Amino acid sequence: NKYNVAVKCATITPDETRVKEFKLKSMWRSPNGTIRNILNGTVFREPILCKNIPRILTGWKKPICIGRHAFGDQYRATDMIINGPGKLKMVYVPDGAEPVELNVYDFKGPGVALAMYNVDESIRAFADSSMAMALSKKWPLYLSTKNTILKKYDGRFKDIFQEVYEENWKEKFEENSIWYEHRLIDDMVAYAVKSEGGYV
Repeated sequence: NKYNVAVKCATITPDETRVKEFKLKSMWRSPNGTIRNILNGTVFREPILCKNIPRILTGWKKPICIGRHAFGDQYRATDMIINGPGKLKMVYVPDGAEPVELNVYDFKGPGVALAMYNVDESIRAFADSSMAMALSKKWPLYLSTKNTILKKYDGRFKDIFQEVYEENWKEKFEENSIWYEHRLIDDMVAYAVKSEGGYV
């Protein structure tokens, strides 16, 4: 605990073949995903630029630091194979209240289904860590979502990020001539390709 650094050894995420090969009791979840959920943090990735290594996009002059939320979502999702016709429903049972039931899909034949979640507390921590990273680098911060499609799920991320920015970070960002902005993922990709980098 002296340096607050941890080292993770190489691991595998087992598929059907690995389960048989190593005689595993179960098809365990991703070790990386498990660690990320325990840490409840943000995974940041940033390239190291070298002058003698050509870049695919020659316009990139500075690194782009990518932060990914490390809790919930597809890494803790529950998925299943649908074997035949039937109704798929999502049920939320509030403590001390009546269940809320949503019809998801009426299957006419086999298919697949997925349910995933996140929590406000973790989204706020994601927002804070992202803004702290941007401020430490003196780079602008962009949150990209698909809130036009996932209006409630991705929309919640968008709303919480804006709240956290307004409450705790806006003044600090403006003092350093940087900013926070939400962008639709399609727009963000186009911007990333034509930008020179230098943002989170």
